[in-house]
Amino acid sequence: MCKRFHGGERFEKGPNEMTRRLRFRLIALAAAAAIAAVAATLGAARARAGTIGTGIVVVDTALGYEGASAEGTGLVLTPGGEVLTNNHVIRGATTIRVVVPGTGKRYAARVVGYDVGDDVAVLQLKGASNLRTVSAGSAAVRVGQAVTATGNAGGTGSLTTVKGVVTGLRKSIVAGDGQGDSEQLTGLIETNAAVVAGDSGGALLDSGGHVIGMLTAASTSNQFSFQQAAASDAYAIPVAKALSIAHTITRGTTTAAVHVGGTAFLGVSIATAGQDGFGFGDVSQSGAVVTGVAGTSPAGRAGLQAGDVIVRLDGRAVASADALRTRLLAKRPGQKVTIGYVDQFGASQSVTVTLASGPPQ
Repeated sequence: MCKRFHGGERFEKGPNEMTRRLRFRLIALAAAAAIAAVAATLGAARARAGTIGTGIVVVDTALGYEGASAEGTGLVLTPGGEVLTNNHVIRGATTIRVVVPGTGKRYAARVVGYDVGDDVAVLQLKGASNLRTVSAGSAAVRVGQAVTATGNAGGTGSLTTVKGVVTGLRKSIVAGDGQGDSEQLTGLIETNAAVVAGDSGGALLDSGGHVIGMLTAASTSNQFSFQQAAASDAYAIPVAKALSIAHTITRGTTTAAVHVGGTAFLGVSIATAGQDGFGFGDVSQSGAVVTGVAGTSPAGRAGLQAGDVIVRLDGRAVASADALRTRLLAKRPGQKVTIGYVDQFGASQSVTVTLASGPPQ
């Protein structure tokens, strides 16, 4: 996997501590029998659940390759510890811990699978049982409907709630983390509830306390200026869509969008050649510029260095950083790949590496 740097607010904790990041999506506006079955299953699970927690949990991650940590929120799907969250909450995580606020319960978690483009991921908690689960609400959401947003606001580890109304439906946005990673998200619920950093993966609830959406993005006009997005705009993935993707993941079904199981790891951070100031060597050269290398990674052991431009993977041209990420995501840990690259002196090089297992994209 090609490591991507993550955004959100940063707080320096001290010279010997990791940088702390709150998972947040910054946005700019861009221009069902199976679902019913999933929702019914979720409701039944809640009825069987015990009394541990509220169904909404705190997700803490360590980003070992970045020397950072991050916080977000998750929704409990089963008493045995399946948790739904945003992909960007766990992206890059080398370890994940889930805390049930107010109970003292803490669980190690592994990533079952994720969908980068739709920003959905499923975790499995180790040793969990008797957890309370969330209950899915109606898909018939309407503009003007009263809602409550609940999440780990500010990354404090405690759940907070803010109220608002639904202000739009089927919205499309470009959501990014402030450091170059972004996805086009569609079909979203828009609300004026004051969602903040740390709420990602949290619940958008109807008046009956049922989940109608998973919080995924909010505008921040204090950091960026958007012509059509007020500072109070927030967005949630409709619960039916999120549960459908989660069901695909838990079935173990890999698709063009859904990745299940371990993530192949090359060990480089990259940018598209000629963009963002990364114009090493021949600036007309298309490809993925290596901006950093993890020393003990496959790339590090193979001798790749910052400034090299990856131009081929297994003989096929690589046009951009995104193209390389997508193709590596289709690989598995333990597979061998041949990397063609142009070094900092303009010489063409080729090396074969065995991909390791690394953090999710």
